[in-house]
Amino acid sequence: MQLAIVGLGFMGATHLKAASAIPNLKIAVVSRDDKKLKGDLSSVSGNMQSTESQMDFSNFRTFRSFPEVLLDPDVDAVDLCLPTALHESFTVEALRAGKHVLVEKPMGLDRAACDRMISEAKHANRILMSAQVLRFFPAYVSLKNWIDNQAGDICTATFRRRCAAPGWGPWLRDKAQSGGGVFDLLIHDIDMALHLFGEPQSVSATGHEDLPNQIDVLSAQLFYPTFTVNISGGWHHEGFPFSMEFTVVGDNGTFDYHSREAHPSLFRAATPVTEVTPTDSTDGYRAEIEYFVNCVRNKQQPTRCHPEDSGRAVALALLLLKSRSHHGENLSCQL
Repeated sequence: MQLAIVGLGFMGATHLKAASAIPNLKIAVVSRDDKKLKGDLSSVSGNMQSTESQMDFSNFRTFRSFPEVLLDPDVDAVDLCLPTALHESFTVEALRAGKHVLVEKPMGLDRAACDRMISEAKHANRILMSAQVLRFFPAYVSLKNWIDNQAGDICTATFRRRCAAPGWGPWLRDKAQSGGGVFDLLIHDIDMALHLFGEPQSVSATGHEDLPNQIDVLSAQLFYPTFTVNISGGWHHEGFPFSMEFTVVGDNGTFDYHSREAHPSLFRAATPVTEVTPTDSTDGYRAEIEYFVNCVRNKQQPTRCHPEDSGRAVALALLLLKSRSHHGENLSCQL
């Protein structure tokens, strides 16, 4: 199978590094930047140290334009690492050309765009998956396993993700292209809440947006029948370090993680704290892409990360932003 990675910015370079470790996968890269097509990624930066400044591209096919890729019968699938505003048009074009599609998160700028992409995939009989990578991160996989098997009833849950406003991709600060900082960043935790707990009954959110001054923050509450999920974070001023974390309290313990730690911890009554070592420590990006590749190879829909779920995450993110704009108004959730 041959996978073409489209775009070699921070996320494209991250996906390329991860895909390079997958056995028996042929890789192509697509970029308009001649330096990048020679393996020079020194201009690429991001909020996590997951890229390399120089890569050996001798085993990769290289393309300078997307239409070239779509016309090539040897390319089976594309991995779209492009500004969010381009996701729908590039996805639809690829599906109509007979390619399977992995598209970066957020899947689209609104639910209607996501629905059109899903409809096109069904019509073309091709695999479509949005890269909600948190579902494949070892710490979050361990959390889901704990909730499914050991936690008991959930009492409360908190997810937080913060970083400086990005300086590596000017398009990210353009709300028309990215949806804004909260939308682009917290889509991870919003999707995770849906993945773990399903759809809430209602939501409320407060915060502040001032993109010219690098601020876009949100504090949200997702109300379920017997518990509340808190999601907070966003973009802060220049130099603010990236971090992600969660704390979930169940009848049988408290499961806690911060990105500065190697593994999550489990706290239980009258029991020493336990470090939770994931059963699978595969890098989340590699696990995500490998899962997509296997779905294509086996002609199976991506049930672990279904595009319908990614569309719902987009809808919920926009509902939270609507509540924020209405100073925390409690809004019914019907995704």
